[in-house]
Formats: sequence, structure tokens, C-alpha cells
Amino acid sequence: MKFIHLSDLHIGKSINGFPMLEEQRHAFNQIIGYMESNKADAVIIAGDVYDRAVPSVEAVKLFDWLLTQIALRNVPIMIISGNHDSPERLNFASRLLSRRDIFISGEFDGELRCVTLQDEYGDVRFWLMPFVKPALVSGFFPDRRIESYGDAAAAALETARLDSNIRNVLVSHQFYTPAGAVLIRSESEINPIGGLDAIDAGLLKEFDYAALGHLHRSQKAGSENIRYAGSPVKYSISEWMHQKSVLLVDMREKGEVITEALPLTPIRDMREIKGKLETLISAEIVSQADREDYLHVILTDEEELVDPMGKVRGVYPNVMSLDFENARTTVDLSSIRAGTEPIEALSAFDLFSEFFLDAQGSVMSNEQAGIIRELLEMEEMH
Repeated sequence: MKFIHLSDLHIGKSINGFPMLEEQRHAFNQIIGYMESNKADAVIIAGDVYDRAVPSVEAVKLFDWLLTQIALRNVPIMIISGNHDSPERLNFASRLLSRRDIFISGEFDGELRCVTLQDEYGDVRFWLMPFVKPALVSGFFPDRRIESYGDAAAAALETARLDSNIRNVLVSHQFYTPAGAVLIRSESEINPIGGLDAIDAGLLKEFDYAALGHLHRSQKAGSENIRYAGSPVKYSISEWMHQKSVLLVDMREKGEVITEALPLTPIRDMREIKGKLETLISAEIVSQADREDYLHVILTDEEELVDPMGKVRGVYPNVMSLDFENARTTVDLSSIRAGTEPIEALSAFDLFSEFFLDAQGSVMSNEQAGIIRELLEMEEMH
């Protein structure tokens, strides 16, 4: 069975006032082409369909177009909500749409939804896990202590009735991080203080493949079969060196999974250029790449400039941001401390979790977290 793994579409997103709808449609057309040329049996969208909880009319129309194009080709689609989506809005008409093989899980209702597809090797079970928070999940498990994102994910995952003889695929939108590894995050992602949303990727080891969303760079989370698809379009200047792609997953018999990154080419690339104003707008430099690209410009001129943005945009019309890097802008920030108010609002367990992630580069295991909770409880009693 072959399926396309997508995530973080962020339909309707704008970057520094530049709408990305045209780039998104261009990427979606390439994805549909890959779906056809590789004869994909299914498409997975692992969260953050929209960029906002209340998407624009244009964003809704584009997503409607995408779903229609896939459905017209009789390819099943599985969709979950991400942290940017409104679960209730995404869930609208989900039961009706499932009759057309469009399976949407916008809200966690106490157990994971399972969609079963078949191929020559038998059943493949897709477990759909929308974005979950501790407060949401705890209501379904009143007898269980759920304080962290890891607790919430563990409780939700345990509702999947896994048969080890059958191939199982998880679709999830959370920040899973493997022990001893550092994952690459982007400015366009929502990053809680100290990685408090981090979850041990070891929770996913029983699945034959974990189709993840949330991180905007395509990457594995420890195992070859636990992967973030990444966003199909560059959504911040921090992503300018990323090669955007879509994942083609080929599941054969139990234990054999092959992934391939299929490249996506933008209408306009996103680049960073750095140097003196007169050099950057010279014909020699301009001719080296597409002047229509989205640009982050860093000017190194020491002297005062008159209307630098106007001069740069006179040559590069799609400049997204402009910064200066010179003697006047070089400031030592090492002595500046962050405000204490956010730290004071954190619990002792959250503070230790933050310290552990920073020191070890990974989240605590369930056993380690249990020990810390016991120690903190003992301290409170005394």
C-alpha cells in the first residue's frame, strides 16, 4: 500500500503581509501529480490544515478544491486537526464525508478513530489522533493523573486496540522527540516555553509507521518509521534553506516500510541575501537568481541610508523583511535576563521537565517522570 503523507498545510497563511494561497495551490497541484504518478492508495493530512482557527473564505475554498481533486480520483483521505485548527469546525460533516472515503478526526472523544484499508498483504489500520492537550484528555480519564502533554498522549494512545499481527499506522500532530536527539524547529511553529509540549517518541514504537505533523521541516523522530512530513511551503525566513517535499510511504508486508521524499518546487523561492546595499542591487548580483523570490535582506552598510527598503524593493519586489548588521546594531545580549513572570507561573514539575529537556536534549521517560512526581510530593508533605 502506498500513501502520501502530508502535514502543516496552513492554508490561508500570510508571511509579512504576503499571502501564500498561490504558493499553496501550486504545491497542491504537484502533490496531486505525485499521487497520480505513484498510484497512491490513500492520502494523510497530519494536522494544521488551516493557519487559523477561523479560516478565511479563500482558505476554505482552496481546501475544498484540494479535497475535491483527491476525492474525484477515488483516493481515501484521512485528516486530523492540529494545534492551529478549530477541532469543531474541521469536524463539520465528518460522518457524512466518511461515506466518500474522507475520514476526519477533528476532536478527541475518548478513543482514537480507526480506518481500515486493505491491500494484497491484508489490513492496514490507520489510527487518527487529533491534537490533544492535558486538560482535554483528563476529562475522559477521571481516575488517571494527566498533567503533561506526554500524559495526555499516552492515555489517548492506549485506546488504540493494536493487533501486532496487523500493520498499524498512527496519524498524530504533537511534538514527539526521541531520546538523545535534537529536532529542527522553525520560527513559524508555536513553541511553548522550554518545550513543555515535548512527548517521548518512544510511545510510538508499537506502530509500523507514525505519520506526524507539527514540525515544518521533514525529518525522522529517531526511528526511520516515525516521521514528520514537514510543511509543503516555506512559512518563515528560518526555513529558507529547507527543501520542501511530500513523503511517499510504501507499506509492504509486516515490518517492511519504505519512505521517499518527493520534492516540491515553489513559484517563488525564499532566500536570504546579505551585503552592502549598492552591491545587493547591482546587476551582477541581481542576475544570479530570480529577483521575484521572497527575500530576507541583511544590509551591512555602516553609514546611514535613505529609504533602504524602497531602494531594495525597487529591484526585488518581494522583500519580506530587512535587517541591519553593522557596528551600530551589534549588541551583547548575554547579560539580559528573561522576565520571571512566565517562570513563576510554572509548576515545580514543569520547571524540572524544562530543565531536563535543556540538559539532556530529550524528555523524561514515564519511569523518570514518576520518580520526580513522587519526590515532589514527598517535599510538599514536609
